[in-house]
Amino acid sequence: TVACIVLYIVSLIYDPRGALRPSGLFNILSPSGEALFDLGATGSVPWHLGRWWTLVTAIYLHGSVLHILFNLLMIRQVGPDVEQIYGSSRLVVIFTVAGAVGFLASNLLGLPLTIGASGSFYGLLGAMVAFGQKRGGTFGSMVLRQYGQWALLMFVLGFLMPGVNNVAHAGGFVGGFAAALVLALAERRAQNAFE
Repeated sequence: TVACIVLYIVSLIYDPRGALRPSGLFNILSPSGEALFDLGATGSVPWHLGRWWTLVTAIYLHGSVLHILFNLLMIRQVGPDVEQIYGSSRLVVIFTVAGAVGFLASNLLGLPLTIGASGSFYGLLGAMVAFGQKRGGTFGSMVLRQYGQWALLMFVLGFLMPGVNNVAHAGGFVGGFAAALVLALAERRAQNAFE
């Protein structure tokens, strides 16, 4: 959350004239494309230039006040649940892996330029679905149903909004789900080694 806010402010300061140009309601205080590109936006264009690290840096960049507000509100809803189940360090791993996998998918499909933490948010939902599936029973089924339905609803809504990178959302969900399973497997192996 802090990294997203700091980089959003940096992107506005980087090119203040671009950020203050007149725009519509949904683009209030939008960083310029140049600022976002220079600070680490990802997509097929940066990839062709050899900027592989943008898979991670783009997670923390946002294109407007509404973009960052929406993403951070969603992360604040699911993040504490993921942290409670997986722990703080694993939350960071899941968040980062999910965002990178989401951007990898959209880059491979040729989206020229993309940013935002929504793929990572979907990864947190994927981690909760993985937990619910692994846990099983009444509680696991409830978690699986709640977070699975939330992911499905958000994914469908993404098709109704212009400019949404649904490929990154789907890739982020898969990345978060897989990262959670791998981390749970590694934890189980570590526990078995000490028994």
